[in-house]
Amino acid sequence: MTSEVRILPATAARFDDVAVMVGPKNPGANVCWCLSHRLPAKVHRELQGTERRDAMLELCRRDVAPGVLAYVGDEVVGWAAVAPRAELPVARSRKIPPVDDLPVWSIICVRVRPGHRGQGVSHALVGGAAEYARTNGAPAVEAYPVDNRGEKVDLTMAFVGVRSVFEAAGFEMVATTDAVAGGFPRVVVRRTFA
Repeated sequence: MTSEVRILPATAARFDDVAVMVGPKNPGANVCWCLSHRLPAKVHRELQGTERRDAMLELCRRDVAPGVLAYVGDEVVGWAAVAPRAELPVARSRKIPPVDDLPVWSIICVRVRPGHRGQGVSHALVGGAAEYARTNGAPAVEAYPVDNRGEKVDLTMAFVGVRSVFEAAGFEMVATTDAVAGGFPRVVVRRTFA
């Protein structure tokens, strides 16, 4: 199915599709909007209801989108957040320290809509997010997925991705971490561009 999946930047013109992927059904709800791993914790906690929507819209208005969207036909089916690591809270993480001084980009969230899971969408998203980072000057892109060794991952923690999906997209494990998600250790995987 991955040949049928198109990957496009999450721009302001596609904001309705961003909202489908990361927004709540109730517009005033205090849900993530894929901001909890993008904004400092204090800023994230202060945002209430529609302020979260507005914060994501501002990110989508920037020259470099906050992520990419996956489409099958005209239907949005997936989201992957990607940005320079230096812009993200993970840059200050004690549990996921930097591997080196390379100004890498990070894929911090991968989400596929129900009904489209298990069809290769996450593979297309990971490859598309890496390509988006490359075309915007990233020398390499990293992610911090779980090393679940084929075991089932709780869907609430699956947003970090699984190691095998990243390896299938040309990423290599470069470090272990002290971080855990859903009971599984998280690792650092990286794809370096020539």
